[in-house]
Amino acid sequence: MKTRQLGNTDMQISPIGFGAWAIGGGNWSFGWGEQDDNDSIAAIKRAVSLGINWIDTAPAYGLGHSEEVVARALKGRPDKPYIFTKCSLVWKEGERETTSNLKAESIRREVEGSLRRLQVEVIDLYQMHWPTPDEDFEEGWRTMAELQKEGKVRYIGLSNCNVSQMRRAMKIAPISSLQPPYSLVKREIEQEILPFCQANNIGVIVYSPMQSGLLSGQMTRERIAQLPENDWRKRSEEFQEPKLSRNLALVEKLREIAILYQRTPAEAAIAWTLMNPAVTGAIVGARNVKQVDTIVGAAEFR
Repeated sequence: MKTRQLGNTDMQISPIGFGAWAIGGGNWSFGWGEQDDNDSIAAIKRAVSLGINWIDTAPAYGLGHSEEVVARALKGRPDKPYIFTKCSLVWKEGERETTSNLKAESIRREVEGSLRRLQVEVIDLYQMHWPTPDEDFEEGWRTMAELQKEGKVRYIGLSNCNVSQMRRAMKIAPISSLQPPYSLVKREIEQEILPFCQANNIGVIVYSPMQSGLLSGQMTRERIAQLPENDWRKRSEEFQEPKLSRNLALVEKLREIAILYQRTPAEAAIAWTLMNPAVTGAIVGARNVKQVDTIVGAAEFR
């Protein structure tokens, strides 16, 4: 699998990375329903064996559970992939909701928690999950830059930020990467964010290239109607009318293209995001081995 350099880092990453959001399970407000850890571990092992060399997770995913599962899947492997995780979303014991905190003390506590759960000595890429509260943005980014100098993280990046926020961050420390949402359905970043990142050598790893599974070719009205209550997609406007009909029609167009090249609609949707020259890689979630096999071809599909 060919690799691409991520921004100003020395990391050469595969065009797609393993997204560990869904494997966190359904025990928090943005969970994806119940998840079998054995399926998650098998999916990660399969992805790495096929050449995917980075995993994107976060403490918030399952309130620490996703990071723990990633560690279990990689335990004892000599060929460990890069591990990317995040900070700024915190929670209280016994609660399902997260809150935002960019205070230095909180971020320092978070990085220690992630290092412990991931069972690593250094995090390859540490990202600010959300740039809120705004008044603490500079304090949060400055703290992350300090963690980089201290050797706890190799590189630092942002997520869900606009151009104005990136300019503010650059006055403090270089930005290695940005993680924004991007798909055939969500194209807002094409206007300002992607050109800015390309002009400033900021790597871009997009999330939800299949629009949370909606463009995978596996979602039907019946399946969507049966989503469990602890699956956040049940509340998503993209999974409801009037947008649902438009999105499912788009899937059929993707299916027509995919069939011509013996690909899946999921691979077509992901490959579309990788066509943009400003995009370094796409974060692709998978909950079992079968799902990994239906998306991995996107890395080479043009």
